[in-house]
Amino acid sequence: MTISPQIDPRIQRTRTVVLSHTYDLLVKEGFGGVSVDEVSRRSGVAKTTIYRHWPTRTRLLLDACSQLGVAAEFTSSGSFETDIRSHLLNVSERLTTSGWAKVLPSILDAGEREPDVAAVQKALQQIWAGQVAQIVEAATDRGEIDARADVKNAAALVLGPLYYRRWFSREPTDPAFIEQVAVAVCTVMVAPSA
Repeated sequence: MTISPQIDPRIQRTRTVVLSHTYDLLVKEGFGGVSVDEVSRRSGVAKTTIYRHWPTRTRLLLDACSQLGVAAEFTSSGSFETDIRSHLLNVSERLTTSGWAKVLPSILDAGEREPDVAAVQKALQQIWAGQVAQIVEAATDRGEIDARADVKNAAALVLGPLYYRRWFSREPTDPAFIEQVAVAVCTVMVAPSA
């Protein structure tokens, strides 16, 4: 058994300050508004120190994006329908109340032109899709879903309507809409009873 060394509290404070200022910049200015120079200026932490902890802007942004709270802990309720409904409500709330809703469009935009930003976008997408995958895998293990179910399609079925409402039609993702999406997902994904 290896024991991990305890992180020096000063280092932890520095990392926390830098990530906090990076996150604030992401929310206020979007992805393009974040530079190591600006993070250094706002945080009071030297650029050399920032680069010691995050060798690239991409690594810094990825760590800051992880603070957007996209990865809620998954605990299965024992029901695919309940888990999907709960996940839809969680994502809907985050898309309307958190910094995530302000940051993601700028990441999508910048990712079209900058490969390093596209890498951040992909990592964030894997977090969201990973949550759906956990729900699908748990339901598959219980026999609620056919083992051949496509996890990528499940993520599109679950997340697509929420993203569409948030950024394209700009309609609310109210409880009635969440219920419609949950029923549609379950209709497509749930294995028929024997």
